[in-house]
Amino acid sequence: MQQAGEFGIDDAKRVLGDVFAPWVQDLNLSIEQFDIAAPAGGDPDRQPGAILRMPFSERLCRNGGIVCGQALMAFADTAMVLANLAANKGYRPMTTVDQTTHFMRAVTASDVLADARVVRLGRTMSFGRVTLLSATDNKPVAMVSSAFAMLPG
Repeated sequence: MQQAGEFGIDDAKRVLGDVFAPWVQDLNLSIEQFDIAAPAGGDPDRQPGAILRMPFSERLCRNGGIVCGQALMAFADTAMVLANLAANKGYRPMTTVDQTTHFMRAVTASDVLADARVVRLGRTMSFGRVTLLSATDNKPVAMVSSAFAMLPG
């Protein structure tokens, strides 16, 4: 339950609609789940993050009806920004420093889910992982690791 004054899913949805470039907004992403950092004394293994959905669209497909890697990579990057919002418990300017994507199998005619988790949040850097899954069968499509620089606000 979100406490008064606490950054939550509605705030994250506003950031998703206000901060990103128009072409990213054209992906029609939605936030399915938003998990802020564990409170003091909570489960130390709990990783803050978010689960997002990218609805299937023919416009995202390359020849053969396969969702293109560029769309999947942009989706993973955006999902990690939202996971960082959860870890920071609010908006903070940041930029991607590195993103490595391992494609595991093609996805066709299916929404894609991104489970983005912050593995380590430091004062100036954040490190995370994203698992991209086909929403049809919940099987992995790609694994992504990323690093973000936290910028002065």
